Amino acid sequence: MDKKEVMQTLETIAIYQEISGENPFKIAAYRKAAQALEREARTLEEIGSPEMLNGIGKGTAAVIESLRDTGTAEVLDELKAKVPAGLPVLLQLPGLGGKKVGKLYQELGITDVASLKQACEQKQVQTLPGFGAKTEEKILEALNATNERPERLPVAFMLQVAEEMEAALGQFHAINRFARAGSLRRLKETVRDLDYVISSDEPERVREQLKGLSDIAEVVADGEKKVSLQLDKGYLVNVDVRIVSDDAFASALHHFTGSKGHHLLMRRIAKGQKEKINEYGVEDSETGKITTFQNEKEFFAHFGLEDIPPEAREGTIETDWFQSTRENIDLMQVKGDLHMHTVWSDGANSIEEMAKAAIERGYTYMAITDHSRFLQVANGLSEARVLRQQDEIRAANEKFDDIRIFSGIEMDIRPDGTLDYSDETLRQLDFVIASIHSAFSQSEATIHARLNAALDHPCVDLIAHPTGRLIGKRQGYSVDLDWLFKRAAETGTALELNANPNRLDLSADALKRAVAQGVTVAINTDAHRAEGLSQMAFGIGTAKKAFLLANQVMNTWPLEKLESHLKNKRMLTEK
Repeated sequence: MDKKEVMQTLETIAIYQEISGENPFKIAAYRKAAQALEREARTLEEIGSPEMLNGIGKGTAAVIESLRDTGTAEVLDELKAKVPAGLPVLLQLPGLGGKKVGKLYQELGITDVASLKQACEQKQVQTLPGFGAKTEEKILEALNATNERPERLPVAFMLQVAEEMEAALGQFHAINRFARAGSLRRLKETVRDLDYVISSDEPERVREQLKGLSDIAEVVADGEKKVSLQLDKGYLVNVDVRIVSDDAFASALHHFTGSKGHHLLMRRIAKGQKEKINEYGVEDSETGKITTFQNEKEFFAHFGLEDIPPEAREGTIETDWFQSTRENIDLMQVKGDLHMHTVWSDGANSIEEMAKAAIERGYTYMAITDHSRFLQVANGLSEARVLRQQDEIRAANEKFDDIRIFSGIEMDIRPDGTLDYSDETLRQLDFVIASIHSAFSQSEATIHARLNAALDHPCVDLIAHPTGRLIGKRQGYSVDLDWLFKRAAETGTALELNANPNRLDLSADALKRAVAQGVTVAINTDAHRAEGLSQMAFGIGTAKKAFLLANQVMNTWPLEKLESHLKNKRMLTEK
């Protein structure tokens, strides 16, 4: 485990101990150990012996070393065996932490969702100290809501299910090739179910393997060319799999990717060529001859079109847009990532480790942007710490010849409208991000005033995740986006498309409006560990949906252009 995972596991141990009624001093020891690790701007490997850190004793040090070296800890395994499996699930309910779940378990014998619901209905929960009638009512409301699966699930959740599904498919026999289809392939923000197209010469063998997958709640349909499953992933997730011959694979993939609107546009073009499109290929309307394709690029070329990315297939302007070659945004054009975190705040990797990961992706620049001091829950950096961090960034720049590492910060815009750092400190940083992480319920006028404080500051280069939304979880704060786009264009402040699939903030529709008003966009991952840099693909997918051109995205620019832009932005706004 890396440091971030170890810290999370130490907190998990503390919670399990609370549930099982352990000694409060033991519980506090694990939390103190997690806090000690959080204060350290070093990785576990760099720390060496955890016992050397203030706040970590012999017992917790041994647990940390075990987690670091093996990914397991005997104390956690024992707690999991001791605590009923249904209890940790209750922690997801509003207002229930380890102590309260422990009290429900120890005093009412509650062990799972069903027994908690029964106790709430019988008004037993409100009799416990620290609960009360309102708490009981909220718990019951949440329990009733969890029984209902939303019609569509957030894309981040469905991507996790898809990755598990694809890992299994990768082990199957008798598959020539497979690909995801449907709304997940089009990177819709919410997804109803998963769709796959599989090419195979032995469909019966593939069907049997599909029906042998783990976590199957039900085999809904088992036909010659289609298998429909329901997987239990916390929510019931429907998976539809089409099995086709390899010569029909490209046409079937196009067909089952959709959307309906896109198909209408394509059929209109085909009709003009006296052809019909179906899942098997393109049929000549007069002779009935079927033309098949090796891939979708060949399919679109048949109609005189450039390869239309799945994300753009929403039945809008794609068949007009891709009639000619443009410098459309693509993952290969990204030259850097300008928003990421390290062990200096709440990240899992060191500056050097993040740099190595960026170099592996072919980047020529990156920005280290740990959290500022206001965000204490994320071990935010004081002004003194961020200036000390610059020494480490300078050392990394000297070590790596093939990447430029900008010293930066993700600075909070505080609830009172002030910025988290002094002007003197900000002037010493290469790249400054401003973000809202708090007081989301403030009025639109107050939110605008907070954003204005950042937009008008000459040192602020970028506003991150500009609406604060979390897809399917949080609406975000109240902001008039057209106002924001106008102000960002006026001040030359870039706006972020946050590529984390939980955010995808700005949305594709908002991006279109932003660039129409002359706003420069930066697509960043907000990565908190090295592997998080791979989420750039989701940001690029959203940008494709918005038909962004490469030159409209800041981090596709060459290093010289980016440095010139940052320098000029400060010079112009300081006048």
